[in-house]
Amino acid sequence: MDFDKTNDKDMQISIGPQHPALKEPTSFSLALRGEKIEAIQVKIGYNHRGIEKGCESRTYIQDMYLLERICGICSHAHSTAYVQAVETIAGLQVPRRALYLRVLIGELERIHSHLLWLGVAGHEIGFDTLLMYTWRDREAIMDLLAELTGNRVNYGINTIGGVRRDLTKEEGERIVKIIDHLAEQTKYYIQLAQEEVTLIQRLSGVGKLPREDALRLGAVGPTARASSITFDVRKDDPYAAYGELDFKAVSADQADVYGRTIVRLGELMEAYSLIKQVVKNLPDGPIAVRAPRKIPAGEALSRYEAPRGEDVHYVKSNGTENPERVKVRAPTLANTQAIAKMLEDRYLADLPIVVAAIDPCFSCTDRAIEVEGRGLMSWEKLRRYSIDWYRAQGVDFRNVKRVI
Repeated sequence: MDFDKTNDKDMQISIGPQHPALKEPTSFSLALRGEKIEAIQVKIGYNHRGIEKGCESRTYIQDMYLLERICGICSHAHSTAYVQAVETIAGLQVPRRALYLRVLIGELERIHSHLLWLGVAGHEIGFDTLLMYTWRDREAIMDLLAELTGNRVNYGINTIGGVRRDLTKEEGERIVKIIDHLAEQTKYYIQLAQEEVTLIQRLSGVGKLPREDALRLGAVGPTARASSITFDVRKDDPYAAYGELDFKAVSADQADVYGRTIVRLGELMEAYSLIKQVVKNLPDGPIAVRAPRKIPAGEALSRYEAPRGEDVHYVKSNGTENPERVKVRAPTLANTQAIAKMLEDRYLADLPIVVAAIDPCFSCTDRAIEVEGRGLMSWEKLRRYSIDWYRAQGVDFRNVKRVI
């Protein structure tokens, strides 16, 4: 139902933008009849950080570290998507060893993201034991990432033309040992998902997103693959070393939260296999080539299969040290449109797990929004508008003391 067509029999409530269900600010306006959701509006735009604009005043190397901070969970995804675009414009031939190492870090990141999601999903439905188990296992991956890159988050492994750190034989053996242990743990989680009646009944039929609606609304990643859409950028438009590795795009036909759980569990097993293939078949040679300080004029679009889905980076160069334009389309922005459909004819109690099922990152997603009826605004007009808006709300910053 259209939110504007609700009637006086419906109770309207707002959840957010600050509330305990999500750690990031977003707003849901709900029309309820009893506890049943009649209509919903998803409102984003509370956390715009100006990263895209900030890239224009920084060098290509500086932008790499700035873009890596779009998201703390998908930092390697954003970094790799960006450097791939820059390398394409510059015509750089990245060494195969570097491409394999990018896959290694990317799949370790996928594991830590999916284990984090499983824990959050368990918490949202009251299954806190699953949260404790999966987050315990995730710590092994976080420690491994810190050992390989120097950081648990925002790894800084990429550089334009390759990667910054190599992999030793001893590190490879340690990776395989940890991965074998996690694979056994994940088999238990798969068994749990297939046999635990309360989990199956709580997730099955919740957040339905039929295949045709997933295609129409542009869903990506596990959200789409749980609706029988076998699209995975790693398979359909291979980058890095994925074209040389053996794996499958995991999909399911349940088209609900349970299906999204099955997809992520299957992707964990595929990630373990990919990592072992990388360690076993890692090519010899350099890990980077020299990149020019000034990137030739041109433009490129780069795609990356982040844990949440397809991540897209567009870079336009004008021949200087700084890019002319950087545009990011994070997977959450694509999946947000499907939330209203997934909550049709559902209950208020289903909202947390349905929203959590797309694994949202609103820091990745938020952009500046156009003020209705005002068209394009200069920085000064936008500043003036914001001052006047806050004064109308009773907030006058002229009375705020400055800290020197």
